[in-house]
Amino acid sequence: MAKPDDRSNNPARLQNAIDHTMANLREAEDYLDEHAEEISADDKSSIEAKNQKRKEAINGFIAEKQDEQND
Repeated sequence: MAKPDDRSNNPARLQNAIDHTMANLREAEDYLDEHAEEISADDKSSIEAKNQKRKEAINGFIAEKQDEQND
């Protein structure tokens, strides 16, 4: 038997994902600020690309959370 679709915790779950992703973003930015001169250009570029994807994910989570709250 399938579980019922309980979406009541979605806003909290999405907020947790936002918080976690923002923490990772800040940690990576802090790492770049402290060690940019010590890491290779490829590593720096990779971290910057990951941070861009994190920003996009955060925007998506926020939009999804707003949709959930409006339903």
